[in-house]
Amino acid sequence: MNPIFQNIRVGKKYRLVNYGESNQFQVLQKLSENNFLVKNILTLESFELAELVRYGLGKDFEIREING
Repeated sequence: MNPIFQNIRVGKKYRLVNYGESNQFQVLQKLSENNFLVKNILTLESFELAELVRYGLGKDFEIREING
């Protein structure tokens, strides 16, 4: 399991920054050890977390839980 994704929990909200793009999402379901089904908080679009990191982790990569 990738240690970056060990602390991600279903139902929690997160902010992810990677390659200058920022995304806020809520985790809906765990699909595998390193992949989750998530819903964008602003657009309500659902997608897999793997789509946000498929090109690797940039120097600015950060994922943090947000409240609310």
